[in-house]
Amino acid sequence: MSAPTTINIGLCGLGTVGQGVWKHLSANRAELESRLGVKLNLARAAVRDLRKARAVKIPASKLTRDPLAVATDPQIHIVCELMGGTALARKITLAALRRGKIVVSANKALICQHGAEIFAAAQQHGGHFFFEASVAGGIPIIKALREGLVANRFPRIYGILNGTCNYILTQMEDRDAPYAAVLADAKRLGYAEADESLDVDGWDTAHKASVLAWLAHGVWVKPAEMIVEGISRITPADFKNAVTLGYGIKLLAVITRDFKRNELCVRIHPTLLPEGNVIANVSGVFNAISVTGDVVGTTLYSGRGAGQDATASAVISDIADGVALLRFGKGAHLNSEVTTAACKDCRLAPAESIRSRYYLRLTVKDQPGVLARVASVMAKHHVSIASVIQNPAERAGAASLVLTTHESNERAMGATLRQLAALSSTLDEPVLLRIGDFND
Repeated sequence: MSAPTTINIGLCGLGTVGQGVWKHLSANRAELESRLGVKLNLARAAVRDLRKARAVKIPASKLTRDPLAVATDPQIHIVCELMGGTALARKITLAALRRGKIVVSANKALICQHGAEIFAAAQQHGGHFFFEASVAGGIPIIKALREGLVANRFPRIYGILNGTCNYILTQMEDRDAPYAAVLADAKRLGYAEADESLDVDGWDTAHKASVLAWLAHGVWVKPAEMIVEGISRITPADFKNAVTLGYGIKLLAVITRDFKRNELCVRIHPTLLPEGNVIANVSGVFNAISVTGDVVGTTLYSGRGAGQDATASAVISDIADGVALLRFGKGAHLNSEVTTAACKDCRLAPAESIRSRYYLRLTVKDQPGVLARVASVMAKHHVSIASVIQNPAERAGAASLVLTTHESNERAMGATLRQLAALSSTLDEPVLLRIGDFND
C-alpha cells in the first residue's frame, strides 16, 4: 500500500501544550513539509469547551468535544494525546493504537501507570507510540537512550527532571528565602500549580524516572517501589550548611543498576551535589540529565524541561518520526521493549544495597551530652560520622546539629532516623539528605 501524501493530525487536548503544537506546526508548516516530503494537515482537535477563548485561531469546524472521535477517525494518521490525566487518556490512546494508528503523547503519568499495556497494544495491533515530550520537555533524552546510546548498558542515570522544584530551590538559595515564600512566588509567576504537591513532593519526577528506567533497563518501576522524597522540609540553613561543606542542593532522580548483582534502584530525593558538578550549577526552570554508559562513558543533556514551546518541540519531533514511519517504515524498532534475559531477571535493590553518604540535620535541646547520645545511636547502627556543624536554632534553648556520614545504606539510616526521632532531646523530625558523589 502506498504511503499517504497528506498526513492528517488530530489533537486530543488543546491546553498549553496543544496550542503550542498547533501554533508551531502552523507557523513552520512549509519548512516541515519540505523536510518530510508530505503535506501536513491539522485535521481536528478535541477540547472540553468549544467556546473558550484561545491564543491560537482554529476554525470552529475543526473543533470537537469528543476526543474518542478524533482517536478513531479513519482519516487521521497521527493522534496527539495532550490531555493530561490517566483514565480518559488511556482510553483514547488504546483506541487509537488498536486501529493501528501512531500516537504521540506528553503524558508521563499515563506511561508510568499503563506503559506495559500501551506498548503491548501497539505491538499487537500494528500501532506506534512516541513519547519524547513525556520526560524533560525539549531535551531529546528518550531519543538519546533509544537511538544514540543503543550500544550501551547504563549503570547510572541521574538528573533534574522537574523545573518547578529546581526553580524553587534556586530561588531559596539565591534569595536566602524560606520555602513557603518562594513557593508562593512560583505560583504567582505560573511556575507552580495551584496544587503543587505533584511537583514538590517528588511524584512528577517519579513518573519521569519510571519512563527512563524502562527505557534503560526494560523494567517498569512504579513510584510506590521507589524512594520518593520532596523538597518542602529544606530550609535556607540547609543551603548555608551545604555551601560550608562544598555542595549545592538539587532534587534528583537517580537510577542505578548493579550489573553484578543484577539489582536496579530508582530514587527521587533532594541531594547534595559537589559545587563543581555540572548539574549542581543548573538553575531556574531548566532540567539536566547525566547518563553514564558502559561504552560511551558519561554524557550530559540540559535545557528547558517544561513550558509550551519546549514541550511542543518534542511533540513535533515525534510527529516527524511518525511521518517517517508512515512513509518509509523506519523506526518500527523503537516500539519494541528491552527483552534481554538480564533485564527480565533484574530485581529491585533491597535497602541495604542502596548506599550513599548522608547529610543529617537535627534540632535538639541545647544542653550537654546531646551530641554524645546522637553519636551513640549512630554507632549502634554502624553509621560513621564524618563531620559535625553546630549552629544556633531559631527557638530559644535549641541547637541545630548537622552531621555528615561516611558511606552507609538506606536500611541503617532508616533505623538511625527512627531512633534519633524518639530521643527526648530531639525537638523536630530529623531531616535527611543524600550526598551525591557521582564523580562525573
